[in-house]
Amino acid sequence: RRAELEPLARALAAALNCEAPPRRAANGQPLDACDTCRSCRQIAADGHADVHWLRPESKTRQIRAESVRALLREVHMKPHGSGWKAAVIADADRMNETAANAFLKTLEEPPAKSVLLLLTAEPDRVLETIRSRCLRLNFGGGERPAFDTAQQAWLRELAGASAKAGDDLLARYRLLGSLLKELGSLRRNIQEELTNRSPLQRYDDIEPELRERWEKELAAGIEAEYRRRRAEFLGALLWWLRDVWLCALGAAPERLTLPDLQEKSAVVAGHISPARAEANLESVQRTLRALHTNVQEALNLEVGLLRLRL
Repeated sequence: RRAELEPLARALAAALNCEAPPRRAANGQPLDACDTCRSCRQIAADGHADVHWLRPESKTRQIRAESVRALLREVHMKPHGSGWKAAVIADADRMNETAANAFLKTLEEPPAKSVLLLLTAEPDRVLETIRSRCLRLNFGGGERPAFDTAQQAWLRELAGASAKAGDDLLARYRLLGSLLKELGSLRRNIQEELTNRSPLQRYDDIEPELRERWEKELAAGIEAEYRRRRAEFLGALLWWLRDVWLCALGAAPERLTLPDLQEKSAVVAGHISPARAEANLESVQRTLRALHTNVQEALNLEVGLLRLRL
């Protein structure tokens, strides 16, 4: 997930630009950051002049060509300090083909003292022309993923209802209703959070054209952040379904991601075959892919959730 990858990118950018690195390689290249110098503090706050971030912003969560070109203009400028220029593209799988093509030449011949970091939890969705020119580093298998309070509560409700009711259509409709309620609350919270941070809240006397632009940027930002957090919410469902699949295979309890739901996961696994449990995972993955498009959210979630066999 982006939340797990972005700190790694910041750590690398900090090491490359640290003013007092605690360790260096034989060639003098910094191996770590002090985390306390001015440069490290600026990078931690996303305020360093030589470290640039690009994230999906449109309503469809696409990274557009014009945004990539703006990023590359910054990369091709000389560093403000003595360190390195760093360009970080979060959710790089959201680059459309035009954006990827705009990025390709710089990826093949990056400027001196620059590093280009592409972050994604779905590397197979990145265009092959981009993937083939990158040094790929895989992260995973470490700490269990962290779930927020709303995700945990919904997973407990889902696991409890599934263990009790089995493959009950009415129960799944109730769970769909609770999921849509949670997502509605999620959208409202994001809207309030981003609206409060918008310049529209700080300035009253604004030219009509500038107001219109800020309003469009706010609407696009709300939609992009909602889609990202919605994907994380459904990602939590995938982790629980993975536990059910592991239980169906007879895996050891320590391999489960949600040990507090182990008993209920085992009961659900007893209702279905390992093949059916694996099909549930594939069904949610298809739902997530469909949600990247402009399909109607409620209909897509209904089809996806009702397709599950628990």
